[in-house]
Amino acid sequence: MLCLLPSSQQGSPLRISSPSRLSIMEFPRNQAAWLPAGSKRPLEVKSAPYTPPAANELVVKNAAIAVNSIEWTKQVVGNFLYDWIRCPFVIGNDLAGEVVEVGEKVTGFKLGDRVLAHAISMDPTINKSSHGAFQEYTVVHAKLTSVIPDALCYEEACVLPLGLSTAATALFQTDFLALDHPTALGKSTRSTVKTVIIWGGSTSVGSNAIQLASAAGYDVITTASPKNFEYVKALGATNVFDYNSKSAVADILNALRTKKPVGAIAIGNGSTEACMEILAKADGSKFVAQISIPFPEKAPVTAWKLFIFIMGLMWWNISIYLKSVRCGVVTKFVFSSSLVHNEVGTMIYNKFLPNALARGEYRIVPKPVIVGKGLEQIQAALDVHKKGVSAQKVVVSL
Repeated sequence: MLCLLPSSQQGSPLRISSPSRLSIMEFPRNQAAWLPAGSKRPLEVKSAPYTPPAANELVVKNAAIAVNSIEWTKQVVGNFLYDWIRCPFVIGNDLAGEVVEVGEKVTGFKLGDRVLAHAISMDPTINKSSHGAFQEYTVVHAKLTSVIPDALCYEEACVLPLGLSTAATALFQTDFLALDHPTALGKSTRSTVKTVIIWGGSTSVGSNAIQLASAAGYDVITTASPKNFEYVKALGATNVFDYNSKSAVADILNALRTKKPVGAIAIGNGSTEACMEILAKADGSKFVAQISIPFPEKAPVTAWKLFIFIMGLMWWNISIYLKSVRCGVVTKFVFSSSLVHNEVGTMIYNKFLPNALARGEYRIVPKPVIVGKGLEQIQAALDVHKKGVSAQKVVVSL
């Protein structure tokens, strides 16, 4: 994989003083790949305002971004998803780059720092294009930003944020599994009794969840396709089962005979139902953190197919609720940016991850697949991701 040099090695990094000492003409020129309307493609690359950081925020000059299913799903289904967003709007969650401006009250970061960050323009409490990753300069919250080692290239670093945030939210927030926090990888005392079930371990969220749960001292049972069994075991999973197997649920229940599940994370089609069935029959927690919604193998491309999908999704939500009542298992959908509002964001991004990366203890997974360079390539990256990837993350260099 080709890793581009950080901008500090390509020329002098940009330096910006406090915005109070700048005229509007001194701000850098910014461009973004805008979502022009709720269900319109392609993204439109054009100018965007440069926005200085508020308190507890940074501005990052992006060097690489990664794309996710939530972004192309928003483009496909329009206002049915994230209906608070008003287009044109800049979406995008995963970025890595160089800090060019530091807001008030920010500690632990300085100009020129190489960082990865979770951009949260799509969060309802933010809802600002300035905070989206699909542009040259993004405002990010210091709570969701980590300094990265010099040896880690931006194209690799940008694969982590959304998957990391989602996994951390599911595992550690008090309104989800509320597990013990992670320590140094390989140094925690793993419990062979307390077990986390992660259905969909080779996904971006699953890959991070396995590592975080293992670092927190928990036994991990996961699912994957057979070709990814060794991949998830290398991340820390103790047992792995084929999610396509008709006996997967029964096999996991058999593995839980001497273990106590502390909850489950459901990733992928059919995962919520499977996790509910497992926890209903096992002796332990009855909580499932839902990561994904059921999505057809081919994205709906006509208004009629989109209508059918939306109706099917509404019925699925009803059926999950009814099953929850019937079997006594609680489910809750994970909104990954919520960790910016509690201690989990600081714990993961400011304390755990920088040290784990510096020591080489946290694996950068899934591996990036770079589809091109420049904002104009983001739509192509979304289209590639939409077709399906396995144990990979689609990345655009900037």
